[in-house]
Amino acid sequence: MNSRERILGRVRRALADVPRDDASYEQAVSRDYAREHGERSVPQTVDLLAENLADYRALVHRCTDRELAVLIMRLLAERGSRTVLVPPGLPPHWLKASDATQVHDRVASTAHELDRVDSVVTGCAVAIAETGTLVLDGSPDQGRRRITLVPDHHICVVRVPGQVVSSVPQGLERLDPARPLTWISGPSATSDIELDRVEGVHGPRTLEVILVDEG
Repeated sequence: MNSRERILGRVRRALADVPRDDASYEQAVSRDYAREHGERSVPQTVDLLAENLADYRALVHRCTDRELAVLIMRLLAERGSRTVLVPPGLPPHWLKASDATQVHDRVASTAHELDRVDSVVTGCAVAIAETGTLVLDGSPDQGRRRITLVPDHHICVVRVPGQVVSSVPQGLERLDPARPLTWISGPSATSDIELDRVEGVHGPRTLEVILVDEG
């Protein structure tokens, strides 16, 4: 028996109790698992998101939409950022207070060119509180995946509460699986066998998340 036959055999055994009819997989397989852990109000869900983001060593900020431009200006200034990468659909007023030079993403941009940019500012598709995860889907305010993987400093704006969900199942319902999804749980980090943490190996060394109150 080769590897292919072993794998197919395991799949058949796993599906042995699934009714053999014309029902789709979604109808045939029970989805009655818990959709979230516990019951929380909207403010509690947002607080949990902030707590888990911080636990992953992301820097979390809160503001109103009116305060957003000034906050982004301050974060870029504190970082000493002279250039900021801008997705094509980023709302213009987000950066109106900053004097950093805006670099627009181009298809022809190389990894070396992106690496010379100090910061990148994006929106997000959804934020998951229970796992402290931000999901980007390549929408115009987020840009292509590579612009959030190469620069060393990423500022991600999350609209609260509209883009915040409690759990992964709830987040998946909002996402299009055909889009290029990037799941981010804190700044890029890895650990060796001695558990020495190294940040910035395969993504930004610093992740700053701004929770913007839509109300």
